[in-house]
Amino acid sequence: MTATTHDLSPATTAPAPARGPMAPAYRLVTLAIVALVTTVAFEAMAISTAMPVVARDLDAVRSYSLAFSVMLTAQLLGIVLAGVWSDRRGPLPGLIAGQVLLAGGSAVAGLATSFPLLLAGRFVAGLGGGLVVVALYVVIGRAYPDALRPKVFTWVSAAWVLPALVGPPVAGWLATQLSWRWVFLVVVPAVALTLLAVLSQRSRLADECDRRDVAAEERAAHRRTAWLGLGVATAAAALQWGSQALVPPQAWPIVLTGLGVVVLGATAPRLLPRGTLRMARGLPSVVLSRFLLTAAFNGSLAFVPLMLVSQRHLKATEAGIVLTIGALGWSFGSWVQGRDAFLHRRTGLVMAGGTSLTLGIAGMAVVASAGLPSVLVGVCQVLAGLGMGLAMSTTSVLSLQLASEAERGRASSALQLADALGSVLGIATSGAVFAALHHANGQDTGVFVLIWSGMAAVAALVVLGGHRSRT
Repeated sequence: MTATTHDLSPATTAPAPARGPMAPAYRLVTLAIVALVTTVAFEAMAISTAMPVVARDLDAVRSYSLAFSVMLTAQLLGIVLAGVWSDRRGPLPGLIAGQVLLAGGSAVAGLATSFPLLLAGRFVAGLGGGLVVVALYVVIGRAYPDALRPKVFTWVSAAWVLPALVGPPVAGWLATQLSWRWVFLVVVPAVALTLLAVLSQRSRLADECDRRDVAAEERAAHRRTAWLGLGVATAAAALQWGSQALVPPQAWPIVLTGLGVVVLGATAPRLLPRGTLRMARGLPSVVLSRFLLTAAFNGSLAFVPLMLVSQRHLKATEAGIVLTIGALGWSFGSWVQGRDAFLHRRTGLVMAGGTSLTLGIAGMAVVASAGLPSVLVGVCQVLAGLGMGLAMSTTSVLSLQLASEAERGRASSALQLADALGSVLGIATSGAVFAALHHANGQDTGVFVLIWSGMAAVAALVVLGGHRSRT
């Protein structure tokens, strides 16, 4: 499906339906999607809070970061496999399998008696999460008309807000008052309920094209895609691990980082729409914009609490409030893009989001370099969150508009792959810069300014990507 210069194909020019995603015809699907996204978001937010306790209890403090890297590696693989699976059999098999793996992996991690067993659970849960997130995008493309999709993505973004607000304190309470195991185990019954809701809607989400025969040539292409996905996941993990240990210079981190970069460069472009790296018009520019958004946002966000605690001497809870404010800005931006007034202005929203994100990140560099009050960091976080809310949901809508129904699985997979790779490379790059320039006495203001200035430049490219998403 190709968009016109007004961001819409002929199918999208129909008037918006009178009722929204909570109308009776869509209510159960919408509730299942929101519940599943909320569960995944809680798992992401809460486990970050509980992991220090987990690592201490399982005597694995030195291997702490592996709990995150293993899950991210598996998630990348799940994202690639889900795109192939959805295009061959529709979204239901991947969505169901993803929920089973997410619940099973969480159960294994919650019952783990050793750190390797916990890592195995994290890998299984990450694989399930990758399958789920892509399948959900295909479900949205199938279950809702074009005019309702922006509103659905507003609900999806809003589903991240409550976990962002209550996930960390709830996880902290569970880990200290009961056991860290419950942070993992509470995911299991929540996923079981969403699985029941999805199964009740099987007839709506499946059709004959989900059971089509696949030619031998296409099966071979799917196998190649799976192997490429494994290569991307492995390379991303190598890059993430190696880049954090480049200083002092040692042979293995340098080799590991170099191999990660080379393998990523050889595999990732083959899983993205042709022309993504050169920001070709249409879907490729949307996918690259998504990559730039997550790279700039996560690469800068990772160092906000550290700056506030180490340089401004705020308490950890006070630094957390700043991040919460940013999450509220994200929610507001997503709400704005879902208004009917912006139904035909998708590319403009991406450009506005990129501009807001750029101003927010650049503002943090100014606040740090000029020694301005810390409260202004909160203002900058609101701007950055607003930009993400405007642009992230909008790129999701554009990807569904610009891909045919048969290609929506692959397009959704490419979008989620761009998300994950952007996060990995943004954090890895910022982390490598910080590790290389960190001062032993903790006077790192100049390092933070350098990181945020670089990430602001990355965010500014989103504006160009939004402009080139017009076809």
